Amino acid sequence: MSPRRGLYAVTDGEDRPLGELVARVEQVLLGGAVLVQYREKTGDTRRRRREGAALLELCRARGVPLIVNDDARLARALGADGVHLGRDDLAVAEARTLLGPGPLIGASCYADPDRALAAEAAGADYVAFGRFFPSRTKPLAAGASVEMLATVRPRLRVPVVAIGGITPENAPALVAAGADLLAVVHGLFGDPDPRAAAARFATLFETAP
Repeated sequence: MSPRRGLYAVTDGEDRPLGELVARVEQVLLGGAVLVQYREKTGDTRRRRREGAALLELCRARGVPLIVNDDARLARALGADGVHLGRDDLAVAEARTLLGPGPLIGASCYADPDRALAAEAAGADYVAFGRFFPSRTKPLAAGASVEMLATVRPRLRVPVVAIGGITPENAPALVAAGADLLAVVHGLFGDPDPRAAAARFATLFETAP
């Protein structure tokens, strides 16, 4: 399974009621998101299982894959569609052994093309670069450049995700440089109208080659 090109919605981890979280994700899906990542950094296992299960049910009903951030074991317990791994998580090969051949595995590669090539070789289904612009989610993350993305994209066979401070205004340069998916957090879930915000990103792919 390979993710479709388009908007990759990443939940913001804010402490909000379950019904509100589900409603916001539903609005983002209605706006055109093609992939959703459940990102929750607290150690509350019960909360994470409850929220993850609710979002998985919603995403399945909409035909959109749900990815779990960081935690391959939670992804397996939920029966989620995949996991996204950072440098401090399981290695891609270990996650593949745990999850089996079907689920998607994504890997954060920051601003490191060699890390992306290694992740692809290990079996990652997509790789992610960022942050490209100032970001509320990871303000101290190493910066990636549009030029780096354009240079490395032809060397990769798997889809490429761009993340970090992406807006409808700065996103076209990333799409032109080869980004297959735009991962957005606060630009969606911090907007008073998540559906309209999602639609502004989704339309960028309608005319892109």
